[in-house]
Amino acid sequence: MSLRMRLQPEAIGSGMTSQRVRDRLVDRLRGGSAGGEAIADERVLNAIRTVPRHLFVDEALATRAYEDTALPIGHGQTISQPWVVARMTEVLMQAAPRKVLEIGTGSGYQAAILAALGLEVHTVERIGELLRTARKRFRQLGMNIRSKHDDGRIGWPENGPFDAIIVTAAAPALVDALGEQLAAGGVLVAPVGGAGAQSLLVLRKAADGSLSQQTLGPVVFVPLLSGMVD
Repeated sequence: MSLRMRLQPEAIGSGMTSQRVRDRLVDRLRGGSAGGEAIADERVLNAIRTVPRHLFVDEALATRAYEDTALPIGHGQTISQPWVVARMTEVLMQAAPRKVLEIGTGSGYQAAILAALGLEVHTVERIGELLRTARKRFRQLGMNIRSKHDDGRIGWPENGPFDAIIVTAAAPALVDALGEQLAAGGVLVAPVGGAGAQSLLVLRKAADGSLSQQTLGPVVFVPLLSGMVD
């Protein structure tokens, strides 16, 4: 699969943001980073290798961009650990989606990974400043990602239904409104639970509309909040 992005010199990287450093991250993910399940989908690994994560963090943190760890992006939010991004994306890709909804744009990195995989990406962010910065990054990489400043718990019903939905913040329980926007045959991946007791859940909707749920394991995410902030 060829990933099509417009890469400027700053996106290609050097030193601690070089391709060699990115390749080492991919090798760790393929081998099961930090004791986590190994990432086997080469499409996902190729997207992780290609999308310049250092452009999605503050310049002061760029040298840490290819560590397998979450990093702060301001407003009490984080860019997720690469293994978590890869694992959630791998599960989502099992449904062979075409149109995907992301709840919680944040830095824009997860949306960029999905777009690099050739998916039609719709993303919602409640914090205006984060969304404006993410949009600049999308333009810099030549990515056509649809984005909206709104309460993520509402989803994006007018653009649904979606083949897959990925939620990048944890709610106490799965949000009903999001499940309703999932197409038949679709999959929703979301962290669920409170601080210190979160699990990554997978919700699948059968052709007849019935739902099944699977728990993948413990995770740590920022909370999914209501309302909007400029």
